[in-house]
Amino acid sequence: MSSSFLRLTSVNLHIDGIGKVLFERSDKAKRLSISVRPLKGVRVAVPPHISFEKAEQLIYTKADWIKEHQTRMQQQEQQVTVYDHNSEFSTKYHALRLLTHARYDMRCVIQNGHINVFYPAFKEVNDPDVQKFIRKSIEEAYRKEAKQYLPERVAYFADKFGFEYQSVFIKNAKSRWGSCSHTNNINLNLHLMRLPDALCDYVILHELAHTVEKNHGPRFWSLLDSVCGNARALDKKLKAYRISIF
Repeated sequence: MSSSFLRLTSVNLHIDGIGKVLFERSDKAKRLSISVRPLKGVRVAVPPHISFEKAEQLIYTKADWIKEHQTRMQQQEQQVTVYDHNSEFSTKYHALRLLTHARYDMRCVIQNGHINVFYPAFKEVNDPDVQKFIRKSIEEAYRKEAKQYLPERVAYFADKFGFEYQSVFIKNAKSRWGSCSHTNNINLNLHLMRLPDALCDYVILHELAHTVEKNHGPRFWSLLDSVCGNARALDKKLKAYRISIF
């Protein structure tokens, strides 16, 4: 293995029986960590004390586990939305518009009620890189909308029900719709913009209730019921929604 290979922070390798695997250096990793995710494939987080060469050797010992998860991943990918020129997709305030241009790059312009995604004319719209960029563009639209809409909604409910909070932060969390810090900062996921209004409001009220009750005990649920009705039923409905764009 060359010294230049050793200095790399990431490398894509073809592993027999598995296919393309991304090996990525991670200072936070304590041990070799393998993930298999839809649209992202197989990724190996490599800690500083393990070489990429050693990591590649170890991957073969986990081949059966990886193949099993690849099968599940492929099943999930079959359910993925493919955006094309016949797609009628809209966020709360913007409609998706796919356009080709004579350039080699891809770009997104969000304005006048549209998410304008430009991609090279020589590429097919279902090209994986184009689809990935479309999702990224949609996510950016949700972020823009969230920064405008969610803080105003928090302020509205805080004033209506007498809650006090510090600041509102818009996040792109992978596993939580929202959270409330010990100093009463409200963190809200930009993907709340994808939810029905009633569930978006429920998450906001849920976090505002945490400014008073920091746990999920009986007093918390009683408080939440008093401001949004049947909180448990809304919480159950929320679990049916995925956070990631699929």
